[in-house]
Amino acid sequence: MCGRATMFAVQQLQPDVQMLLDQVAGLNAPPLESLSVDQARAAFLAAGDGRPTGPEVGEVIDGQFPGATGALNYRLYRPATPGPHPVIVYYHAGGWVLGDFDSDDPLCRDLCARTGAIVLSLGYRHAPEHRFPSATDDAFAGLQWVAENAADLGGRADQLIVAGWSAGGGIAAVVAQLARNAGGPQLVGQALLTPVTDNDISRPSYVEYGEGYGLDTTLMTWCFDQYVDPADRTDPRVAPLRAEDLSGLAPAVVVTAEFDVTRDEGAAYADGLAAAGVPTTHIRAEGHNHLSLSLVDIVASGAPVRDQFAAAIRGLLGS
Repeated sequence: MCGRATMFAVQQLQPDVQMLLDQVAGLNAPPLESLSVDQARAAFLAAGDGRPTGPEVGEVIDGQFPGATGALNYRLYRPATPGPHPVIVYYHAGGWVLGDFDSDDPLCRDLCARTGAIVLSLGYRHAPEHRFPSATDDAFAGLQWVAENAADLGGRADQLIVAGWSAGGGIAAVVAQLARNAGGPQLVGQALLTPVTDNDISRPSYVEYGEGYGLDTTLMTWCFDQYVDPADRTDPRVAPLRAEDLSGLAPAVVVTAEFDVTRDEGAAYADGLAAAGVPTTHIRAEGHNHLSLSLVDIVASGAPVRDQFAAAIRGLLGS
């Protein structure tokens, strides 16, 4: 069944989300998609300068793991409580082009603190230097490595969850499908925060919220163009919503935001999972946009949603 924790009813942005959008608009910064890739990456990371670091956790460790074609970096967040702990394998946001550990660091800290699980943020190769399917190849290789080395990391191989935000949420959904198709690693859940599960920009949420709500259609189109050729965009490793069979996947928690271009595809994925018999919780975040739920200690109204998200994850872990 598909349990719906909240419903779209506010029909207006949360006040602190609106304030943030007003502040960003007042900067008159050039759109990221108008910049070179290097400039866009620098601007994306600079946007996080001076923001709160998020909650304290027991330990943060940087290291390396074997990706599909070579060594990649990871960042591990360990709770302060005694282990071994469940492990959340996390993939960062950034449209397959932007972002890194630092850009999602506060969110990973928050997730670790709220769930009591290890959060292992795995790097993956970025487009356009490394186009599809590089990101998902690395992501699945990373999951396999975590499953084989969970005990050495202080984690439990029998309590693995894949998770991510935005494009990272889409990657997590793809990895869950790849794990099912390959017969492992076994997952107890997938936790998808405003995930990108398709690339159809004709959906109503794209039409209604494609400009001025924090994530514009033009930026998403730019990211798709950097990452994947048009001929490959129906591949379920790009658009997990388009998989022919969603049955047998790990139980899911899906969060969609009311004022977000990815809202409808995320909701469609939650509905598709539920229709295929996958236990699915769909949390609908009223008054939020694509970015606000990730802005730990900046957008206070996002905290209750992250708490619901974490509670649902703890439910998947049986804790």
